[in-house]
Amino acid sequence: MEFTEKRRCAWCGNDPLYMTYHDEEWGVPVYDDATLFEFLILETFQAGLSWITILRKRENFRNAFDNFDYKKIANYGEEKYLSLLEDSGIIRNKLKIKATITNAQAFMRIQKEFGSFSKYIWQFTDGKPIQNAFTNRHDVPATTEISDKLSKDLKKRGFKFIGSTTVYAHMQATGMVNDHTTSCFRYSELKNA
Repeated sequence: MEFTEKRRCAWCGNDPLYMTYHDEEWGVPVYDDATLFEFLILETFQAGLSWITILRKRENFRNAFDNFDYKKIANYGEEKYLSLLEDSGIIRNKLKIKATITNAQAFMRIQKEFGSFSKYIWQFTDGKPIQNAFTNRHDVPATTEISDKLSKDLKKRGFKFIGSTTVYAHMQATGMVNDHTTSCFRYSELKNA
């Protein structure tokens, strides 16, 4: 795949893994609960780290967390928790691992209440992506009023490691907002998504 011909958001630089993620996933609207959960977990592990670190370990996370099967994760016991702490392929943060189990349980409670996590989360943007038009990556916010509100609601529902910055990164990744800069080739492709 040739990466250099297209104009991209500046944040992905020239790392092939980052460029593929940018070109194929970041900002594409996601309505599937399993994918929304995967991104939620990856974003919580990313807190305080760079996203490329998480991307490089994504397959390890997939293997360690049963392909992000929230039903299995919600039932993890002490033995599985301890084995995750020993897994050098993931981020071995005790609180984040515990939060993943807690978040899987809270995720399923939301599914039960709303019919799907997708219905719940997309209500915060009226069911469609917010189309921003930033010309410079420095203009892109780290949080918004919506991410503040969503973060507060998720915390109230029992989620951990889910501050407004993490929530906004999740919104960007899953296409709830189109934060590709206007000069990026993906901006116009996703404008009518």
